[in-house]
Amino acid sequence: MNSLKLLALDEEDLAILSAHLQDALVKRADMGFLPRVQRFALLLNRFDWDHKAATGDTVRRRAGLHFERVRQVKCRGLDEAQREGVLNLLAVTFEITDTPSGFVLLTFSGGAEVRLEVECIEASLKDLGPAWGCAHVPKHAAGSAA
Repeated sequence: MNSLKLLALDEEDLAILSAHLQDALVKRADMGFLPRVQRFALLLNRFDWDHKAATGDTVRRRAGLHFERVRQVKCRGLDEAQREGVLNLLAVTFEITDTPSGFVLLTFSGGAEVRLEVECIEASLKDLGPAWGCAHVPKHAAGSAA
């Protein structure tokens, strides 16, 4: 499979990006906000659902995700003392406040959340290297949000 490279400029684009990021694993230490350039960036190990559908093989890929025009970042449910903990990303969504401004929400399992106050949606996702096999397919309880 080819490496993934996506750009999100509206809610529909963000929904597609979110689908590719479902069940990505993220270390708290691999997330950061650069206020001077208004960028929030993170590295993650995304589960490649497309590869699973096409071949039946379970793989993860190292990827970079960044958001531009970020005014402020707030975190909830992330313990700063556990910076090396691994988070499971469930969804990336958008809440409009004053078009095109709003909040991008990164929702993790266990109730953790990162909220980005953005001028507008401007996000980019890119695979950074080859895939590697993984032993488990992510599973969700019936009726869960993800």
